[in-house]
Formats: sequence, C-alpha cells, structure tokens
Amino acid sequence: MAVIHNTTMTPGKLELLASWLPRQPWYTGTEREPELAKAGGFRLDDPQGEVGIEFMVVTDESGDRPLSYHIPLTYRGAPLAGADQALVGTAEHGVLGRRWVYDGTHDPVLIAQLLALLQGQVEPQAQSATNTADPSVTRYFAGEDLSIVIGATAAVSGPQGTEVIVKAAAAAEPPGPPASRLTLHVMRVLTPDRQTPLADTTGARGHVTAGWRSPGGDKSRGPLIVLRDEAP
Repeated sequence: MAVIHNTTMTPGKLELLASWLPRQPWYTGTEREPELAKAGGFRLDDPQGEVGIEFMVVTDESGDRPLSYHIPLTYRGAPLAGADQALVGTAEHGVLGRRWVYDGTHDPVLIAQLLALLQGQVEPQAQSATNTADPSVTRYFAGEDLSIVIGATAAVSGPQGTEVIVKAAAAAEPPGPPASRLTLHVMRVLTPDRQTPLADTTGARGHVTAGWRSPGGDKSRGPLIVLRDEAP
C-alpha cells in the first residue's frame, strides 16, 4: 500500500517537470517557460512497496491556450539502472530522503502494474490519499490474461505520444503460446480537441480512462493508455 506523506519535496514535482517538459518531442512548446498546475491523476501500488507510481496530469498555461499533459512518473530511493535518459530529476523528500524521479514509461515496475490494472488485478488509487481507491478511473480489457515478460520493454516517444513495446505471455496453466508483442500507447497531450488518432480505442485489447480538470474548472475525460496487439 502506497503511503501519501504530508510533507515537502524540494524541488517540487511541478518544478522538475517545468525543466523536463520542453525537452520532450510531444510537448507543444512556447517561447515561455511552462506554467504548470496539477489537473488530475491517480496512483498504483508497487507490490514490493519500494517504488512510487503516479499517473499525473498537468496543465500548461504558458501558451495562447492551456494544454494538458499526461505524465506517468515513478519515485525511487536509488537510481534505476540503465534509465539515465528517463530521469526527470532528483528531489529531497521530507520523510523518505533523496528520491530519483523517472518518466515511468521506462520503468518496468510501472509497466507491470499498468498491465495488472488493465486486467483488473489491482485497483487504481487516489492521487493524494492513502489506501483510497479511485473509482473514477476505469479500465477495459479483452481476451485471456497476460503476464508481462519483465525487462522486455522499450519506450519510444514522438510528437503524438509514447509507445511502449511489451512482451507478454498467456498467464494460463499450463503455459500457452510464446510471448507476443503488445504496444501500450501512452497519450500525452490530453486537451480534448488535440487528441491524437492513437486515442481511438476501436479494436484495442484494453484501455485506461480517467478525468482531468481545466484551469477554469471544466471537467474532461478520455483514454490515457490504449493497449493494442501487434502483428507478428
């Protein structure tokens, strides 16, 4: 169970993201520094209790109109080997000490728990409350259950978002067919009229849908992650 500590984090998450966001290929940049505000999100628990997992939505008001971005994050007490390119930054947590903050699409712990969420094996948790489920986050999954082949993932970002290639095998006993390739399409730009074709859930193996708020308080809702089978 993830424990939400009522404490400080220096620099704060939004400060870290303001420096990191402009370097991402899916960021719709302006000539100004990002002006970020939290707009929504949820958490998942790490079964080992070591890694913090958060799916954060932030809104950037630095441009002519606000844009919302979906940013999966992981928080670790030590560096993640081989993931230097995914490091958002480091911060001092008031209770836990130094934390290494990563783009979670490169973290195998987040990917494994995301697949578990899609299959209904874990519950989404409230972003800012301990041991509190978030029923507003919904999921859909079709077909037989899958077990991820840990370590067999690769994340690639482009202007439309991030694609995470996952190898997974049927979880049935006895073992089923060999591991197959799946793609997790991670939506990044969430402002409704800027949704990409990747957000279309038609024919998808699964998807996770959640809501976020605009700076004016308007509520929006849409898919944050879409899981698709890949051709052999």
